[in-house]
Amino acid sequence: MKLFKADLHIHSVLSPCASLEMSPGNIVQAALDQHLDIIGITDHNSTRQCRQVIEVAHKTQLKVFTGVEITTREEVHCLAFFEHLDVLDAFQQYLDEHLPKIKNNPDLFGYQVVVDENENIVYEEDFLLITGLNKGINEIEKEVRKYGGIFIPAHIDKPKYSLTSQLGFIPPDLAVDAFELSRHTPTKNFLAVYPNLKNSTFIRNSDAHQPDLIGTSFTYYRMDTPCFDEFRMALLHQNGREVIAA
Repeated sequence: MKLFKADLHIHSVLSPCASLEMSPGNIVQAALDQHLDIIGITDHNSTRQCRQVIEVAHKTQLKVFTGVEITTREEVHCLAFFEHLDVLDAFQQYLDEHLPKIKNNPDLFGYQVVVDENENIVYEEDFLLITGLNKGINEIEKEVRKYGGIFIPAHIDKPKYSLTSQLGFIPPDLAVDAFELSRHTPTKNFLAVYPNLKNSTFIRNSDAHQPDLIGTSFTYYRMDTPCFDEFRMALLHQNGREVIAA
């Protein structure tokens, strides 16, 4: 078993709130500079930049987990990860179907573009990605499961766009693989407020929207290899795999 250093909540230039410097090349280089082994690409309500990051990372030892940061109807942010690109594409169709058709205003919200390894624009998203889908969190969690994905409510300690801020509680029937905490809240402090989650898995990521924030918060995973099945086992603390120092 080895320890793998991972930052699994990173936004690319596709997210309107991210810096235009968050190109695939810059993301990968920043991750390597921070000695990360695994990164997760999780743009707002879109998976369309994942392929380009994988293509750049293939030239290195960096592993990329492909995912998305979904905004639910309740405006709760949740991370979802999928193993295969064809499944990712299928889930993208679900996102497209349920994202409200609100035209993006780049001057107000920022550009929403997909760029290749040479930073050429290959796609521009017309509809605003930071709005909530027309589906609730329980419905979205079930859809993620349908595609064999991993479901993790994001930054649940934050005062905006989190389970605790939007709902005020953790739904007991919500099936999660882990909870993400921001770097601002020690796990013991969070558990003092939510002791019922003491047996849950907690992870930390940077939620980086600019290159210099990549790797500023991370989690170690004890796994055999940096692959999707090992990641799932680590979150569940199965077969000797585990999350370390989250």
